[in-house]
Amino acid sequence: MANDLPARSTLKRVGRTARTLLLLVLLGLAVHLLLPQIATLEHSVQVLRGMKWWAVALAAGMQVGSYLGSGYLLRAIVATVGQGLSVIRGTLVTTAAYSIGLVAGGSVGIGAATYRWVRGSGVSTEGALLAGWLPNLFNTGILVLASFAGMIYLLIVHHLTTLQIISFGLIVLVLGSLGGMVVWGVHRRPQLTRAVQGLAARWARLRRQRYNPVATEEAVGRLFSAWDMLRAGGWRGPALGAALNVILDMLTLYAIFVAAGHPVSVGVLLAGYGLPLLLAKMTILPGGVGLVEGSMAALYTSLGVPDAVTVVAILSYRFLSFWLPSLLGFPLILYLQHTASSFEDEPAPEGDPL
Repeated sequence: MANDLPARSTLKRVGRTARTLLLLVLLGLAVHLLLPQIATLEHSVQVLRGMKWWAVALAAGMQVGSYLGSGYLLRAIVATVGQGLSVIRGTLVTTAAYSIGLVAGGSVGIGAATYRWVRGSGVSTEGALLAGWLPNLFNTGILVLASFAGMIYLLIVHHLTTLQIISFGLIVLVLGSLGGMVVWGVHRRPQLTRAVQGLAARWARLRRQRYNPVATEEAVGRLFSAWDMLRAGGWRGPALGAALNVILDMLTLYAIFVAAGHPVSVGVLLAGYGLPLLLAKMTILPGGVGLVEGSMAALYTSLGVPDAVTVVAILSYRFLSFWLPSLLGFPLILYLQHTASSFEDEPAPEGDPL
């Protein structure tokens, strides 16, 4: 056992080095895309001074509505198992969980925090588990649709580059492969269960841990239950919540363009919105920091939006949609931790609490 310690230490160092290098590469790419926009800083200040503040207020309202859409998404997921969760509490959980993901674990941290606080709200384990991983699935699905619409627009106006085609194609290939595996698995449930157990056993051996096949079987069983629930019509409420979240978030960006005195068409809005956010979900960068800003700037500039307007619109949008909610989420963590502990041992509430 003592001989394994140097090997483990080496593997940890290699893993940390690989993650650091990947982070530096992605940050370098983001800076490379965003740096050319810095030259327009003086003009951007002029745009900022001339912004229509009623439109900024409208953008802020749209962003509040977007987060309420996320709260409704959690409520709808919990409702599929006959449990209750208010839209407001779902919104608070979403906001605080995103702040957790910003500093610890990304989407994994978000899912774990969401499970903890939904479970602590009196929801059953099954409902909390679904709330932990289904929102990302639905939000990603809506973003894929928005990205596809934007790609079609770019194709029509002949602004679609080879890099964009490859990026979108790879994302669709990965998501399509995962979706295909899920569809195959739910129709071949014993085979999928055995395959997952085999992978889990190998992973446990690599980590020198004891493997429990029962836990894996239960986890796969929950996946099958979720699939059956969605097929029975349980997808409608969560899909509506995800659509509200994405559409109102996109309208936040549109309102910022209006505030900057440069309204854009629906096609241009979609072309610069969906793909950067979808790419951000495929990276380890928290919230796609740098990558979203840089790729959005490159897309909107290529579609004829003035550089100064692009800089102001993107940075204002990211402040409203990402940075401000992330900062507000940290004090909510303390609140949810306190209230979750008081609900943790209570039975799940009946009826609709909102």
